[in-house]
Amino acid sequence: MASVVCGIELDFEIVDFVGTSDTLNAANPIGKVPVLILPNGEAVFDSSVICEVFDRMSGNQLIPQTLDGFRRIRTFDAAVTGVTDALALCIYEVRYRPDDKRHPDWTDRQMGKADRGLRWLEEHLVDLGESVGLGHCGLAALIGWMDLRFEGKAAKDAPKLVEWADEFFSDHPNIAAMKPFLP
Repeated sequence: MASVVCGIELDFEIVDFVGTSDTLNAANPIGKVPVLILPNGEAVFDSSVICEVFDRMSGNQLIPQTLDGFRRIRTFDAAVTGVTDALALCIYEVRYRPDDKRHPDWTDRQMGKADRGLRWLEEHLVDLGESVGLGHCGLAALIGWMDLRFEGKAAKDAPKLVEWADEFFSDHPNIAAMKPFLP
C-alpha cells in the first residue's frame, strides 16, 4: 500500500512463508515477509524499514517531517504493529501448537493487547491527518488482514476503524487493490 502512495511500481512474488522457502530465506535470513528486493539485488526487510525506504525514495510522502507529526504517526504505526503482532501470535498458538500444548491464558493476554490497541487506534484516528501516509497504509492493511483472518472481530471490537477503512478503500481504489488476500 505504501508503494502505491509513493508512486513506486513493484513486481510482487508470492512465497511460502510457512514452510521452507529458499527464495524467502535467501532474501531474509529470518524468513519473514515482506521483503523488498532492490534493483541492485539488495534485500530490505521489515515493514517499517521498507516503508521508510519508500518514504525516502518518494521525497518524504509517508512520514511527516515535523517532530510532532513524526511522533504522532510513528506512535500510531507502532500501535498498528503491536495489534498485528498480538493477533499473529494468537493465530500461531492455535495453528501450530498441539491442543495439549496450548496456553489459553497466554492467548487471552495477546487478545487483550490487541483489543486495547484497537481501542487506542480508534481514539487516535485524528492523528492520521488528511494526507495519506504511513498511518493510513498501516491501519488499512491491519483492518484488511483482520477481515481475512479474524472475520467479524474488527466490526465487533473496532467499528470506527472499520468505518474508516471502508471509506478509505472507497476513496482510494488503487490502495484497496492491495488489500491482503489468500492466494
